[in-house]
Amino acid sequence: MLAPKRVKFRKRQKGRLRGKAQRGNSVSFGEIGLKALEHGKITSQQIESARVAIMRHIKRGGQVWIRIFPDFPVTSKPAEVRMGKGKGAPEGWVAPVKPGRIMYEVKGVDIELAKEALKRASYKLPIKTAIVVKEGM
Repeated sequence: MLAPKRVKFRKRQKGRLRGKAQRGNSVSFGEIGLKALEHGKITSQQIESARVAIMRHIKRGGQVWIRIFPDFPVTSKPAEVRMGKGKGAPEGWVAPVKPGRIMYEVKGVDIELAKEALKRASYKLPIKTAIVVKEGM
């Protein structure tokens, strides 16, 4: 699973996901990409399972880029614990995603094969996505 090696602070305030992605919103490295259409928090497990789905479908041919990284800590309190007494312990890591963000890119395989692989990856993610092809392809 993806997780940062070290962070400045263990716990972070929740914040809000508003607006469209200002960066990472175009296919840069590959030929075809998977783009987020809505706001969401993608866990490291979801990122990894989508990556595995892509790699299995393209049979390890070509290249895959993961353009998101889970660097946001999520905390939770244990089950059956009363309210109060401070914030819970860090539980896992998520990547906050805004609409327009390119999450995965593929290069070096047939476009139809890459489209099917990205479609399978989208089933693993909790947000709506679209498959986009680089301009000039």
